[in-house]
Amino acid sequence: MRIAVAGATGIVGTWIVREARAAGHDVLPVARAQGADLITGAGVHLDGAEVIIDASGPRTGSAQQARAFFAATSSTLLRAGVESGVRHLVSLGIVGAAKAPYGYYAGKALQERLVATGPIPWTLLRSTQFFEFAEKHVQKLGPWWALPVMRSQPVAAASVARRLVELAVEPPRFGALELAGPERMSLAEVLRTRDRALGVRRTVIELRAPGGFARALRDGTILPGPDAEIVGPRCAEWAASPA
Repeated sequence: MRIAVAGATGIVGTWIVREARAAGHDVLPVARAQGADLITGAGVHLDGAEVIIDASGPRTGSAQQARAFFAATSSTLLRAGVESGVRHLVSLGIVGAAKAPYGYYAGKALQERLVATGPIPWTLLRSTQFFEFAEKHVQKLGPWWALPVMRSQPVAAASVARRLVELAVEPPRFGALELAGPERMSLAEVLRTRDRALGVRRTVIELRAPGGFARALRDGTILPGPDAEIVGPRCAEWAASPA
C-alpha cells in the first residue's frame, strides 16, 4: 500500500515513516524537506497514494496561527487527496483538544471538524501527550527547569505511530479513537524519569500558569476516557531505551 505521510519529519511523523516502511508499505513523505508546502499546496502531489496519515503541525502556541495552519493544510490535503483518489485519511488528534480549544489545541479542534466534514473517508486517532514533549517544552528558569502543572497519561511517539499505520490499512472508522500510555503522570515526572535514566542532574519544577488552557491541563480535561486504548511502554522503559 502507498501511504502519504504529512508531517513526515516531525516527532511522530519520523516514526510513522519508519513503522510504515518496516510493515512493507510504500511511503510518500509530504513535508517541506521533500519540497511539499502543505500551507500553499505547492509541491503536494499524492499520485498513487491510497491513504494519507496526517501528523503535520506548526510550531506555535498561538490559537490564531494554529487555526490558520490547520485550515490551510487540511484544505491542501483534502483537495490533493480527492484529486489523487485517496480512499482514507487518518488524522492525528489530541485528547481533550475539542474540550479545551485554546492555543495550539484550537487549531487541532478545527482540524477535527474539517476532517469529519471533508470529502474523504476518515479516522481520527486522538493521542495523549508524547513522552518526548517533556524535553521539548521544558524551560530554563534560573537554576530550575520548569514545566506546567499537568494531569496526563503520556505515551511514546513510536507507539502512536504504530497505531496510526495499523489504522491506515483498516477501513475508515468515520469516528474518533483515543490512545494513551499506561500511567497517569505529569510531563515533569516524565522528564525526571528520563533524567535519572540518562544520569542528568537538574531540578525540574512545575508551575501553575493562569488561563483556560493551563486550567485544562490541570483539571483532567486532557486525560483519556474509559474506552481509550492503552499501549506501552511504561515511562521508565521508554526512558531507558535508546532515543
